[in-house]
Amino acid sequence: MDLAQLTPYQKRAFVPQGADLADQATVLGLYEKLEKQQINSVQDLDEWLLRRSELDAALSQAGSILYIRMTCQTDDPAAAGAYTKFVQTIPPAVEPVNDRLNRKYLETCKTYPLDAKRYEVYDRAVKTSVELFVPENVPLQTKVALLSQEYQTVTGSMTVHFEGREQTLPQMGKYLLETDSSLRERAWKATAERRLKDKDKLEELFDAMFKLRNDIAHNAGFSIFTDYQFKAYQRFDYTPADCKKYHETVEKLIVPLNGKILKRRKEQMKLNALRPWDTSVDPLGEKPLAPFSQPQELIRGTSAIFNKLDGDFGLQFAEMEKLGLLDLASRKGKAPGGYQSTLSEARKPFIFMNAVGVDDDLRTLLHESGHAFHCLACACDPILDYRHGPMEFCEVASMAMELLGGEHLGEFYGPHDLQRSRREHLEGIIQVLAWVANIDAFQHWLYEHPRHSAAERSLAWNELYERFGARFIDWGGLSEVKNYLWHRQLHIFELPFYYIEYGIAQLGALQVWLNARRDPKKALGDYKRALALGGSRPVRELYRAAGISFDFSEEIIKPLVEAVAQEWERLA
Repeated sequence: MDLAQLTPYQKRAFVPQGADLADQATVLGLYEKLEKQQINSVQDLDEWLLRRSELDAALSQAGSILYIRMTCQTDDPAAAGAYTKFVQTIPPAVEPVNDRLNRKYLETCKTYPLDAKRYEVYDRAVKTSVELFVPENVPLQTKVALLSQEYQTVTGSMTVHFEGREQTLPQMGKYLLETDSSLRERAWKATAERRLKDKDKLEELFDAMFKLRNDIAHNAGFSIFTDYQFKAYQRFDYTPADCKKYHETVEKLIVPLNGKILKRRKEQMKLNALRPWDTSVDPLGEKPLAPFSQPQELIRGTSAIFNKLDGDFGLQFAEMEKLGLLDLASRKGKAPGGYQSTLSEARKPFIFMNAVGVDDDLRTLLHESGHAFHCLACACDPILDYRHGPMEFCEVASMAMELLGGEHLGEFYGPHDLQRSRREHLEGIIQVLAWVANIDAFQHWLYEHPRHSAAERSLAWNELYERFGARFIDWGGLSEVKNYLWHRQLHIFELPFYYIEYGIAQLGALQVWLNARRDPKKALGDYKRALALGGSRPVRELYRAAGISFDFSEEIIKPLVEAVAQEWERLA
């Protein structure tokens, strides 16, 4: 289905039907109408906010569709050109008028105050946007967005000629699950060598982004980009110091457990040293888990899982398939990774991923579906800003769904393979918690050292990688590959500091999982109620609504690690 033909959630009251939202003059004209609108009562202000939300949602959806088309086929010049034009012409033009609208709203509220609790989060966000807006930063932010698109193009074009055919890097990942050690090594090295071919280009891209971001922070009055970005992300509930506490706790509690997992793997595989291509294959030499061969099988089995878990989820997933809101298979020219994008006017989710028939694909679809259910749960809120939650809770929605849905993977596996899959998932959680600390600590180092050289950056990366687990793997003869492993993490390029959320949220998701083991019905009910709040309440309240704590101290992490370790031992 053409996403542009999706039916809006409700009929437009302000934006004309057929308005070209990729045309700068049209878009500016609509925003300027809002700027000139007279507001003489609380009712007028409410109506003005609804009009603004309608316009913001329509414009957001127009941009999302262009982004989806570009990532679905990065080698399509027309799709790339349309997205580039949008990025270059629309956001730069809209940002200044949006700042004026924010100031108009705050000033009007002094005369016609709205409900304090209802608009608490919205008001806080608007005030932050006003404080951060600097006209000189608009062209710099546009340049960053275009560099991000270039990163997508470079990584999306990476393919390897292997085993007689051209294959994408996600497709190459399947070979790391093969029991033939020689095949795994050849596949791993072929992929690594392909990435290294573009290392200089990616280094140049990052350096350009890095300079722009530091300039943006300085223009906004910040001495360090870290502080600017934390405020831009509206992280009101924790600080960079709290993130470093997370790093320390992970180093103390998570890294040793990961070391234990990898040590057992080495012993089971009867290896003198564990090499990078030995970390995904079944350690007992069993064939790779192969839950499906075609995307339709993935959809059918996942649909059954959602119907077992909750009837609403089953119906919602079926509607997504019917409306063509799933693009799951890996193919040449498709950007790497996976994401869920909200089509804000239709108030529908779109899921993008690169499925190749491996166990991780199940987790990815469950994860992105968690985001999708979050989108649908709060779709009725008339305020666009409240139809998406803070990132620290959005990832609870997705990661908890991996765990809740993971209880029903019998739709894909028999008892033995189900046990393998669940064990591998728990091992993956421990590895991810450590990797998140690694990536986040690296980003803190980067922006705390704004004048670092490429050599210093590489040294810092290696020191942190050793701290968070590289020492358990033999990287002999692979130093160049190891130096640039961070290139694989798109967040460092496209979403700086957006990664600690995965660690924080994983701790929240594990709490949901433990609650579900004690009382499945209550845990699911709490989870759904929290999703329905969207972004209308502060993050700590969202966590409380879900029956969990927003806390990533040792006091919270230790019992969670113990529970995972106990379950892992049971499944091993």
